[in-house]
Amino acid sequence: MLAHVGIFDSGIGGLTVARALHSRVPMLPIRYLADTAFFPYGSRDPVEVSARALTLGQSLVDQGCMVLVVACNTASSAALELLRAKLPVPVVGMEPPLKPAAEQSRSGRVLVLATEGTVAGERLAELEANHARDVTVEMVPMPGLADLVELGEASSDRVRAQLSEAVAGPVALGADAVALGCTHYGFVAATLRGLLPDSVMVIDAADAVARRTVDVIRENGLVIGAGDPLPVMYEVTGDVALFDKAMACLREAGEELPPMVDTRKGDLMLGGAR
Repeated sequence: MLAHVGIFDSGIGGLTVARALHSRVPMLPIRYLADTAFFPYGSRDPVEVSARALTLGQSLVDQGCMVLVVACNTASSAALELLRAKLPVPVVGMEPPLKPAAEQSRSGRVLVLATEGTVAGERLAELEANHARDVTVEMVPMPGLADLVELGEASSDRVRAQLSEAVAGPVALGADAVALGCTHYGFVAATLRGLLPDSVMVIDAADAVARRTVDVIRENGLVIGAGDPLPVMYEVTGDVALFDKAMACLREAGEELPPMVDTRKGDLMLGGAR
């Protein structure tokens, strides 16, 4: 059976996962659902996020996805087990890359940047207990950063100021690894690296999730088709024009995105222009 992957997030952030997956297997059919009507998830009650995630996951399954990717740390923390129990397809989740950060840290001190919901969630606490016992972990909630990325800002003064404030203290104390605990933050990784000493690593989970998705496809006997690269199909629950504008802004800021097709209008977005 031909693989068809469904990906959802609260907004534009999950496109960091979609681009990593598209880069690995550009001929793979991918359907992306941006739940901008409920953005942001990070400040919402976990029960509400869990119920919403199940609705979105079921919608993507109904549209034919054979593997579901929850491209949101907050939604994964709130709903991953529920989705795996309720949906008839394999589900790949996100978690902050705390484990690789702890393993690669030389100083024994790491920093996790995440939304309020992820910082408060049980999944991150379990990660710390299981994989970061020998390092000092500082978790910094970043209210408002995902909102700026959702507007298409990747390197604005506002983004730089918030990142600078968040990392200054931990880096001064010796943190040498920064784990990005929100898919939106992948779009500000380049800006963050420019603010940090060369000795400090920035670790994003998007590529690891893309690799895991490909493994899940193969483990379940699904087939990745051959042929020409396919654009990523996308749908937005909120204002499509705002989402399209944010994608164009990110491209103009130097962020690479795969070709995108609005499934409701059939329009192709490539290089920031329709």
